[in-house]
Amino acid sequence: MKSKLLRIAFILTLAIGFSTAAYQPAQAQCPMCRMSAESNLKDGGTAGKGLNTGILYMLVTPYLLVGFFGYMWYRNRRETPGEE
Repeated sequence: MKSKLLRIAFILTLAIGFSTAAYQPAQAQCPMCRMSAESNLKDGGTAGKGLNTGILYMLVTPYLLVGFFGYMWYRNRRETPGEE
C-alpha cells in the first residue's frame, strides 16, 4: 500500500514538475475580443489590460468548485477512527 502511494506521489510530482517547466503565458482571448482590446489599448484606453486575466479567472472557477466538492466528499466519506 505504501509503495503504491509513493508511486502515485512520484508520478504526480513529475507531472507537476514537467508542466511548470514548460510554462508559457496563456492567451485566452477569442479573436474578436483580442482585436477590441488591442484597438482600445492603441487608443490609450485601459479596458483591455485585465481582459485576459478575467477570462483565465473564469476558466479556473469550475476546477476550484470541483476540487472543493471532491475534497468535501472525500473527507465525509472516509472512515473516522473509533466509529464502526
